[in-house]
Amino acid sequence: MVAPLALIFMTQWMLLITQLCVGWHCTECMNGSAIENFSCVIYNVSLMNCTWQAGKDAPGDTQYFLYWQNSGYDDARECQLYIKDENGRNTGCRFQNVKIDTDKAYFLVNGSSKDSRIQFYDEYIKLYKIEKLMPPSNITVNCDEIKNDCIVQWQRPPISHSNKDKCFKYEINMKDKDNPEGKTKYTSIQEGGNSHTFQIFNTRKKYLLKMRTAGSACFMSPAWGEWSAPVEFGKEEIISSSVWILLVVAVATLLVAIITILFCKRTGCWKAAFPQIPEPKNAFCGLPDTNPELMESKIQSNTSENEEILLVADVVK
Repeated sequence: MVAPLALIFMTQWMLLITQLCVGWHCTECMNGSAIENFSCVIYNVSLMNCTWQAGKDAPGDTQYFLYWQNSGYDDARECQLYIKDENGRNTGCRFQNVKIDTDKAYFLVNGSSKDSRIQFYDEYIKLYKIEKLMPPSNITVNCDEIKNDCIVQWQRPPISHSNKDKCFKYEINMKDKDNPEGKTKYTSIQEGGNSHTFQIFNTRKKYLLKMRTAGSACFMSPAWGEWSAPVEFGKEEIISSSVWILLVVAVATLLVAIITILFCKRTGCWKAAFPQIPEPKNAFCGLPDTNPELMESKIQSNTSENEEILLVADVVK
């Protein structure tokens, strides 16, 4: 059965090429009119995009058409959803419900123009090699503050042609939450499995962890896929927040005190609130002089004055 099917497949394509009347050996075809930079990518399990650029020497009215066959057992079919440029020219195709097979898929892009015949472009591609793997899903991180380690767990990304964990490898990347664009704190590549344990220096900080997937075996693409959305884990530093609160309160209190002192000194309320205490008088101030000579001279002076007063009084009588 294999030989007849292969013969039918080859016959179909030979008829198609003959009917289109194009080919690399077409002597009447314009050189440089075939498409350039043809590439395809499979994403989200079963979606595929193929793109190309018009030939550098193709006439301006050239229109391109894509035909493809997933395997030798499928019929050749034309693209159903073309991607067009601003001039309406086909520059790509979108495919849905693509099934990845281990056989090579065949792609052919031909063209038509009023001015000349257009060269065609064809290529065999292994679809699993152009698949862009999705990141793992349901990523969770749990940490042990006593052991200072964390375990990250995930589910392998869905693909249409394998269900074995050993077919995948994963890259794990971790950074500080407060500096997501800064230096990577931890990175590792995990072969297969769905969990990974790593040491962490400070479990009381916030971190961001992301993962991506590549094929390790099993007819899968070895290219890394897109990164997952960052997963946040860890705890905030309670001490640091308390310190900030105390610092703010202390600074605010100090500022209020300084402003109050300056205001009182300027308006005089400082003296009213804190009046000055008068100095104590000298307890010995005004006491009679204890010098004997001075005391005797003062007594004599007082006695003579008293005698004079008495004499004046007698005369008046």
